[in-house]
Amino acid sequence: MNTIPLAMHGPARHRPVTELDRARRIQRIKRLLVEQDAVLVAHYYTDADLQALAEETGGYVSDSLDMARFGHEHKAKTLVVAGVRFMGETAKILNPEKRVLMPTLEATCSLDESCPADAFQAFCDAHPDRTVVVYANTSAAVKARADWVVTSSIALKLARYLKDRGEKILWAPDRHLGDYVRRESGADMLLWQGACIVHEEFRAQALLDLKHRYPDADVLAHPESPAAVIALADVVGSTSAMIEAARTRPARRFIVATDNGILYKMRQVAPGKEFLEAPTGGHGATCKSCAHCPWMAMNTLASLEAALTTGGPEIHIEESVRRRALEPVLRMIEFAASQKTGVLGLGNA
Repeated sequence: MNTIPLAMHGPARHRPVTELDRARRIQRIKRLLVEQDAVLVAHYYTDADLQALAEETGGYVSDSLDMARFGHEHKAKTLVVAGVRFMGETAKILNPEKRVLMPTLEATCSLDESCPADAFQAFCDAHPDRTVVVYANTSAAVKARADWVVTSSIALKLARYLKDRGEKILWAPDRHLGDYVRRESGADMLLWQGACIVHEEFRAQALLDLKHRYPDADVLAHPESPAAVIALADVVGSTSAMIEAARTRPARRFIVATDNGILYKMRQVAPGKEFLEAPTGGHGATCKSCAHCPWMAMNTLASLEAALTTGGPEIHIEESVRRRALEPVLRMIEFAASQKTGVLGLGNA
């Protein structure tokens, strides 16, 4: 029987977790979700066990935009968000009446950390003529200062929309995504200098070497990657767009430049195809990211079970901040919906 060590060191009483223990933990989580009228939403970058559990219990696995939409529309009284903290905050912004739990509040995001609210406020105040567009990977306080919130799935479309309206954009926090959107849209954009520690580690020369080894492989890249990596990609898009490309493109092999947590869903929707991780800036003990977010990795079955057992940690947001952040988040959701219906009912937004 395979075992998964709980810890490399510690008292002998911390025995390994067996597959039977794991199965019992999953069954307990399922029971707690039902008892607490709770639904689990998980990001594509979380552990495969959590993604499978969300799917099996009527929850949802998706990108941050669809996670927010699903949680807002679901009738459950408790939302359990497996991801990073800004995702839990977005759920609370949209659902103040619901209890929002996370497996851990220590799961943050390098983009969120790179954009402190006070410094960002000063940056915005210095450029009052610009429309403030912030990526979803930001705190509730930063969202509260924004005119728009976006995810990577709608960032380019929104930039083109604002450009057509003659608006100049102040963009935060990811400089690589912002640069990609600026180049593709031609919009006048002033960029905050943040970056994702996972995507920034992808290396163009190493990717080119891998392409030479596998010339039949398509390259799928997230636009948070550096420009030199994006230039080598066959498809550049959000997590959802990359998954759809893996499903629909005729290639049988793909090199994937994003967090490797996404491979669970890619293999699920495209069985029989091969997926290779794009090279990062380090290997083995020297690896800085190895294509997996260290904060996403903090979401585990154990921490999920503990959250449901103890009722925490729970997301709380000051009401005045939540109300200010709600408007740009709702704009994001409505704009995304308009891209499907062709109708945008934002008035003067």
